[in-house]
Amino acid sequence: MSQAIRVWRLRKDHTWIEARLRDCVGTPEIELQFFYDGALVLARRCPTRDAAFATADTYLRDLQRVGWNTHW
Repeated sequence: MSQAIRVWRLRKDHTWIEARLRDCVGTPEIELQFFYDGALVLARRCPTRDAAFATADTYLRDLQRVGWNTHW
């Protein structure tokens, strides 16, 4: 796998959640990773980069609805 790129980061109280994308070497898939205070807690493969961004955006909106704020 290659270097991950940050899609977004959210903060609530004294903790943060971050979404990152990584290319899956040898396949056209993209891995969408979620980190909670720096620890990888969820990773899922998406068939395309557009699908990965759309999935990350869905998670972002859901987390913002329950009080998480954008933090870069």
